[in-house]
Amino acid sequence: MISGIALLRERTTGTLDRLLATPVRRGEIISGYLLGYGIFAVIQTILIVGYALFVFKIQILGSIAAIFLINLLLAITALSLGLLISTFANTEFQMLQFIPLVVVPQIFFTGLIPVNQMLGWLQPIARLMPLYYGADALTGIIAKGQSLNALYPDVIALLGFFLLFLSLNLVTMRHYRQV
Repeated sequence: MISGIALLRERTTGTLDRLLATPVRRGEIISGYLLGYGIFAVIQTILIVGYALFVFKIQILGSIAAIFLINLLLAITALSLGLLISTFANTEFQMLQFIPLVVVPQIFFTGLIPVNQMLGWLQPIARLMPLYYGADALTGIIAKGQSLNALYPDVIALLGFFLLFLSLNLVTMRHYRQV
């Protein structure tokens, strides 16, 4: 959401219009945001996983590298989703109003409430949420010791969500180019 708010602020202050008037391509702008905020996501992942391992002493049955990969995929997917959401908001307050609509439902479909125990019509909705696949993969790695080969569908789903949100970002960014 923070990356989306940053892009929204650049759009509302006119910085994005000036930037889009240069030869810089839309893809370069989106990539810059993903790279910039992605660095913070990597640092955050290192801190969280390190804290879980060394302070909470959580036993991980699978590969720590796989945990970092899944977290990185979740981070870039979340960043691209945040950037996409920012195209539908006109103010920072509107951007914050998307949290209950986009973020909160994903939390419930991560397995916090077992998806297979939800009403039948709710279960397919879980598969439309990126966090469902991230939580499934992390549970498989941490609790079951599964390798990435066993979690191939989750990894592909996260990559698919990222590519979908990235593509939609590029399409919606076209709307803002004035020149």
